[in-house]
Order: sequence, then structure tokens, then C-alpha cells
Amino acid sequence: MDHRMLTALRARGGDPRVAATARALSWAGEHGAVWLAAGLAGAAVDGARRGAWLRGTALTAGAHAVSMGVKRVVRRPRPAHVEPLVRTAGRHSFPSSHASSAVAAAVAYGALGAYVIPPLAAAVCLSRLVVGVHYPSDVAAGALLGALTACVGARWMRGGAHD
Repeated sequence: MDHRMLTALRARGGDPRVAATARALSWAGEHGAVWLAAGLAGAAVDGARRGAWLRGTALTAGAHAVSMGVKRVVRRPRPAHVEPLVRTAGRHSFPSSHASSAVAAAVAYGALGAYVIPPLAAAVCLSRLVVGVHYPSDVAAGALLGALTACVGARWMRGGAHD
């Protein structure tokens, strides 16, 4: 089923507008860059909650790092049955680190009122399928890892008993 779903979603990348959008979203999510920038921007403009924004940014970076570690252990090869629309930094696909950092940011920054982040995070996750570099299960696992990381760190992000 993973192969069939990926094949169907990758076919959407045949439309040049869809392909360009998917490439841009994938590029923005590389190494969690857009999410780290969003967290730092939130910290810069929301002085009253600067600490929460910075801790949310740390959780997002942490989700990405954990995903990279899992990827090195699992070592699942990227899909070979579709032509990718982008180059990747690594050969392994499980879990999707783009999805891990995107969903961690969606949960963390969404809790701070940045309601534009969750739909953007969903678009980045979907883009990894349209560009053909992940199976749906890679993205689902990455999203779950990101959500768990942000949820486990939610109290710390809000300052817990220390702020």
C-alpha cells in the first residue's frame, strides 16, 4: 500500500505548478530551517513569551535530531520506484525528518497561537510524498515522532514550575 500511495501522490508532481510548490516546501523544511526561523522570529516579536518560543524551538530541533538518529538505526532506503523531484541530503527515509520537525513546530508553536504553522506543516509533510522521497509510512512515523517530542516537552516549553 505504501508503494501505491506514493506512486499516486508522486504523479501529482507531474503538474509543473504542483511540482514547484512541493519543491519549495521541501526546500524550506530542509534541516527544520523554516521551523527554527519561525521559532526565533516568535521569540523576537513576543517578548512576554520569549522563553516559551525558544524552548519550542529547541523541541523542534530536538525532534529533528531524534529523527536523524532513528534514521541511522533503521536505514530504510528511499523509494526507488519513483523518480524524485528533489535531491536529498541522505539515503535513508524512515522516519521523515521533515515531518518530525514540521509536526513538532505545529504542536509547539500552535500552542503559542501561531495558527498558520499547522497547515504549513501539513503541506511540508505532503510535499515529501509529491517529490517522491518518502513513503507515506515514513511521513506518518516522522509526524508521530514530532508530535510526541513536542507533547512530552510541552510543560517545559511553557516554563513548567520554573518560570
